Amino acid sequence: MNTKVNPNKDLALYLQLKELFIDRIHNGQWEADKLIPTEQELMKEFDVSRTTIRQAISILVQEGLVEKKQGRGTIVKPRKLSGNLSQLKGFAEEVLERGQVPRSKLIRAEFKSNLHHEKSMLEVKDDAPILLIERIRLADEVPVALERTCWPKEIGEILMKHNLDEARYYEILENYNIYLNRASEKIAAINATIDEADALGIRGGEALLEMTRLSFGVNERPIEYTKTKYRNDQYHYSLELKR
Repeated sequence: MNTKVNPNKDLALYLQLKELFIDRIHNGQWEADKLIPTEQELMKEFDVSRTTIRQAISILVQEGLVEKKQGRGTIVKPRKLSGNLSQLKGFAEEVLERGQVPRSKLIRAEFKSNLHHEKSMLEVKDDAPILLIERIRLADEVPVALERTCWPKEIGEILMKHNLDEARYYEILENYNIYLNRASEKIAAINATIDEADALGIRGGEALLEMTRLSFGVNERPIEYTKTKYRNDQYHYSLELKR
């Protein structure tokens, strides 16, 4: 891999450095949550001025790849998980696609009869219970989201047979020939409560991305009502628009 800059190249030195630094982030040479080399070390390695180094790093900061920490230096920011609004996927699938390891931490799982709004969304009779599951979702052991899912009783009974710290809901249901056909989602920006912040390892009041999903089976009956609250520094949505 080329690790040199060329002063005779048409591209400015700081832009050449920027590309080299991005390569080091993407190939893991500069690891997430770790300090990058100091300005002095980079000046010596590339034989360029401090101003050139600072220009290159400034672009990385603007692009959200690194973050300056007062008194410490510059660290590589963790890559955000990306949700695609055109595809129906679970959290674990998204994490695995990024080459990370998904994990869950179960908060509670119980059948409830007093969740009237959730039951109306699932088109469940008012006197019937539904299963409520709350979990913290992690990627490479970093808390990313708080997940609150509700399921009709017959599906809930299937899920309760499994270890909910490890369960991947959609895979389990497909093993029982229960398939999701489509889902509708709403996205909103909210602020974390103290309890939510403690669970996610952030400060109270920080912005969260709240996703509300209603999923339908092949028979067009609703089978999942989920509200997931994502850390804004760990997750974003992508959407391709055409005209």
